Amino acid sequence: MFLDDFKVGDEFRSPGITLTESQIIDFALKFDPQPIHVDAVAATTGPFGGLIASGFHTAALTFRLFWQTGVIHDSSLGSPGIDELRWLKPVRPGDTLRVVAKVVEVRRSTSKPDRGVVRMAYTTLNQHGEAVMSLVGNQLLKARSA
Repeated sequence: MFLDDFKVGDEFRSPGITLTESQIIDFALKFDPQPIHVDAVAATTGPFGGLIASGFHTAALTFRLFWQTGVIHDSSLGSPGIDELRWLKPVRPGDTLRVVAKVVEVRRSTSKPDRGVVRMAYTTLNQHGEAVMSLVGNQLLKARSA
């Protein structure tokens, strides 16, 4: 889809992905090596009572899952940023995540009318339908016509 194709209220649903303990640890060892993310034994005495995924891992997976929908494959020009990022519940080994993205704004650029920004409210859900993360993403997209 291109900028012109999006309407406020459009909703997109991703496939799911199940996280393993080793995926959680591998990501955290590289990018967020806190004991609650890398040491299953030490994490049992931590504030979450066990190993949890880094929030940054959840955020990265959220975009990967949305990307897998194919919605913006032909139009993406990157992103100027995200807003309102919230980690709502811990993500644990064995959790299956999926994403629901809802269009909240479509704005064509006045200086470069061949593109614009689509703002989407992303909610990342676990296998129980519980929201584990939310954010508002700003996606820079090509327009079909200037």
